[in-house]
Amino acid sequence: MHEEYMQQALNIARYALGRTSPNPLVGAVVVRDGRIVGQGWHRKSGTPHAEVHALRQAGELADGATIYVTLEPCSHYGRTPPCSQAIIDAGIKKIVVAMTDPNPLVAGNGLKMLREAGIEVIEGILTEKAMNLNEVFLKWIKTKMPFVVLKTAMTLDGKIATASGESKWITNDTSRKLVHEMRDIYDSILVGIGTVLTDNPSLTTRLGECGKNPVRVIVDSMARTPLNANVVDGSARTIIAVTDKAPSAKIKALREKGVEVVVVATKNDQVDLQSLFALLGERKISSVFVEGGATINEMLLKENLVDKVHVFIAPKIIGGKTAPTPIGGHGITALKDACMLKNMTTKIIDGDILITAYVSDKEI
Repeated sequence: MHEEYMQQALNIARYALGRTSPNPLVGAVVVRDGRIVGQGWHRKSGTPHAEVHALRQAGELADGATIYVTLEPCSHYGRTPPCSQAIIDAGIKKIVVAMTDPNPLVAGNGLKMLREAGIEVIEGILTEKAMNLNEVFLKWIKTKMPFVVLKTAMTLDGKIATASGESKWITNDTSRKLVHEMRDIYDSILVGIGTVLTDNPSLTTRLGECGKNPVRVIVDSMARTPLNANVVDGSARTIIAVTDKAPSAKIKALREKGVEVVVVATKNDQVDLQSLFALLGERKISSVFVEGGATINEMLLKENLVDKVHVFIAPKIIGGKTAPTPIGGHGITALKDACMLKNMTTKIIDGDILITAYVSDKEI
């Protein structure tokens, strides 16, 4: 029975996908006499946590009840009071938790506080599902580096465009709509300057009023982004990462357009992506959705910065030795050096195939 109620808590936590960063996704369910009497989820950073919403809904029925929470309740004062104290004050007699909170400010202290108050604590219910739900938060809170998702779309023979550069559209309408839904989940969307110059993308989420535009991050070592490019139109926050060799006049012009231009350390005369991602993590940008081309994809994989991949494969064949592929550069010379993936899943989307997988040597 614990699994059933915890699954409900996980389900409602997902309602806030893309809205709680840098906080985790959390759901809570209050159960009394075999009946759910209150439930809630964390809606947005700085607002009441899931437990508070669930306890408020339960009201007096929380006294003597059991609460199911997907993540250990906090025990410290931040922008909101500690949830552990709210649980104690409500008269809860038992708490069932999916996983402890790796945040150093919590890290077992919430459960300790509850046990000292005489509340029975049960841990480890649907832990793996809870960790999957908060893969972004777990990476960021442990490393202060963003969780990086690489998305690409290609034909069955591995081409992202024709030899002439035509790429609109490789995948179908349904797949492209799903990509906009993915953009809505992550904090930022990243491309290289090549994509900006070739495609002039907007990098926004076209989902109507319910959609959220991610922060646009452009890797542009020499500040070549045109002043009339869609990414500097003011419709979403934009960060352009340059090196110290970028012309100061162009940096000034971009900043006058309202763009955040950050000068990042150099590696091989290019923006050092490790340094850029560390900077994004410091700014509490906990996730990066990469929609760049072959060059930026190769750089990210070479630097071992990718955590997860989404590969859309269309039932088309382009052919041609010069037609571009998703990963550029010289490639590897030995198969043992290939980037290995794990936990792969596949899904058919109106004829397209979506493959989702994780980089094997990455631990969250």
